[in-house]
Amino acid sequence: MNKALASLSGILIFSSFLITFLAYFFNNSLLIIAGVLAWLSLSFSYTSLKSKKMLNILLLLSLIAFAICFFYGFSIDFVKVFTVNQYLLTLLIGVGFLRLIATPKKDKSANLPKGKQSFLKTYLGVHLFGSVINLSSLILVADKLYKKANLTKTQIVLLTRAFSTDAYWSPFFVAFAAALTYAPNLKAGVILINGLILAFIAFLFTYYEVNKDKSFNLDEFRGYPMAFDTLLLPFCLAVLVLLTNHFYPDIKVIVLISLFSFLLTILVLPIKKGVSKTTSKIVNHIFEELPKMKVELSLFLIAGMFGISVSSILLGLELTLPFEEFDWIIASILLAIFIVLAFVGIHPIITIAIIGEFLSSVNHTLLAVTFLMAWATTVSTSPFSGLNLTIVARYNLNAKDIFKANIFYALKMYIVGVVCLYILSNFIKL
Repeated sequence: MNKALASLSGILIFSSFLITFLAYFFNNSLLIIAGVLAWLSLSFSYTSLKSKKMLNILLLLSLIAFAICFFYGFSIDFVKVFTVNQYLLTLLIGVGFLRLIATPKKDKSANLPKGKQSFLKTYLGVHLFGSVINLSSLILVADKLYKKANLTKTQIVLLTRAFSTDAYWSPFFVAFAAALTYAPNLKAGVILINGLILAFIAFLFTYYEVNKDKSFNLDEFRGYPMAFDTLLLPFCLAVLVLLTNHFYPDIKVIVLISLFSFLLTILVLPIKKGVSKTTSKIVNHIFEELPKMKVELSLFLIAGMFGISVSSILLGLELTLPFEEFDWIIASILLAIFIVLAFVGIHPIITIAIIGEFLSSVNHTLLAVTFLMAWATTVSTSPFSGLNLTIVARYNLNAKDIFKANIFYALKMYIVGVVCLYILSNFIKL
């Protein structure tokens, strides 16, 4: 994609972002315009995508599904076709702006801290920063480590697991946005507490493993010196979202996170960088950084369209759910299916998009927990996850090595997930 098209794509993405807020707060009919602009941006960048095989298959299957709907007279919600994942994209764009102000301070020391304390601080840092600025935090840390030497097995385990476990609980993570999109009536408090417990258990598993297994050589572990004072901003963002949600509970949490992320960036950046640099940084972000979202943009838009096309057939056939009650057993089976599909290359957002509409009548909290567990479990382990594809390409790693390092961890977290589903279903009466 040449520079002019990239800039135009960035403008379209940003316009779609702003119009989504106008649609939500003032005139919902504008949402289709936001969706069309996002699709238009995708049309400019689609040819420059490196790997499109899965996307092309989804597009073809979507067209076939729509043809079936036309042939049998099944109803199709065309507004949903273009906008079903619009708020998810809006969150992704909004949180992306936080990178301008929430990036950890660069350490100027030549040597990396070493040992168990360094492991703990690095793990916590990657996890907390990743919960807000997503993959940017992992790349920042991994780049620092990679400059000194090739990434060790211990560093790879830390980076993949510390980051992926954000998906269990972080409201600023794409996984949470997907859960909110397809299970909007979830109980956020239950999701948050359950997710934090799962993330802590995952850390205990990891720390026990690297501490017990001498091949990890934890005493020689080299970590990243985190400056935790920058966590003040994420904390302020979380407080703003929670307070606003308390007084205005009807406003979607996903909209609040997206909006406050952008507004905080506009307010804080001039204080940190000055007005002139703020303008140039925001313009640069729109023209150069937003177009780099083309992979996520294509995946979310096309997966959303595919999900609507399939659900239109299912609804048209008036199929009923193959179970009487969505309990922990069904959720556990669904979780296993999610994980297996992710391991063979089908992204969780695709699976969520397919079944999200079909399962809209079940308990949204239990369904959302299942979504988040699937996302967190597969991101660290699947060779096809965005995380692993990124670090394999960027740091000259072998996807099989990452899979071997994390597969038994993933199995343990699946078992823990099943126990959590059992508790939520039976004792909290979800």
